[in-house]
Amino acid sequence: MNDTAKTPDTGFRKMIPLGIIALVAGGGAFFLRDFLSFETLRDNREMLIAWRDSNYLLAGLVFTGVYILVVTFSLPGAAVMTLTGGFLFGVFPGALFSVVGATIGAILIFTAAKTGLGDMLHAKMQAQGGGVMERMEKGLHENEISYLMLMRLVPAIPFFVANLAPAFLGVKGRNFALTTFFGIMPGSIVYTSVGAGLGDVFAAGKTPDLGIIFQPNILGPILGLCALAALPIVIKSFRKKKETSQ
Repeated sequence: MNDTAKTPDTGFRKMIPLGIIALVAGGGAFFLRDFLSFETLRDNREMLIAWRDSNYLLAGLVFTGVYILVVTFSLPGAAVMTLTGGFLFGVFPGALFSVVGATIGAILIFTAAKTGLGDMLHAKMQAQGGGVMERMEKGLHENEISYLMLMRLVPAIPFFVANLAPAFLGVKGRNFALTTFFGIMPGSIVYTSVGAGLGDVFAAGKTPDLGIIFQPNILGPILGLCALAALPIVIKSFRKKKETSQ
C-alpha cells in the first residue's frame, strides 16, 4: 500500500531533471541564439585573449564548464564553443577541453532522460513486444558500441538526437560515455583546428567555413572510421545468415 502511494511522487521527481533541461533549453534557444555566435567571439576576442593570458588554468576550467552547460541544456552555439576552444587554446588542449565538456554534458542529459522518461518508455516498449522499436533495440544491443560509434561519427546526426535516442532504448551508460568521448573526437579536432586559425580569419574580415567537415579530404577519413565502426555489424550479420542457411 505504501509503495503504491509513493509511486506517482517518485515518478514525478524523476521527471524534474528532464523538465528543467527542457525549460532551460527552450529559454536558451530564444535568449541565447545571438549570444553564443561567431560575431560575439569576433567582437570580444581581445578581451577573451587577455583573460586567458591572465589565468590560463581558470580559463580552461571555465570554458569546459560552459561547454558542459551548452550540451546538457542543448543550447545553441556548440560549434562556436568548439571554435572558441581552438581560438583560445589551440588544437591541443582546445580539442580536449571541448571533448571533455561535450562528453560530460552528454552523460548528464542522457542520465536525466533515461531516469526521467527513458526507463518508462523502455518498459512500455518491452511490454508491447514485437514492434519495430523492439527489433531496433535488439539490433542495437547486439552491436551496441558499433551503433553508438556510428551515431557519433556520422556528421548528419544531430548531437542532441544522439544523446537522447540511446536513453530511450536502454543503452548502457558506460558504453554511451566511451563512444561519446572517442566518437566525437574527429569532428571536434576538425572544428578546433578551424578555430585555431580564426586570428587570420578575423584579420581578413571573413567568417569561418563550418562546412569544412563535408569537404572530401575531411569527410573521407571520417567515413572510413564509420566503415570501421560498422564492420562488426556486417560480420555478425554475415555469420548469422551463414548459420541460418546451414
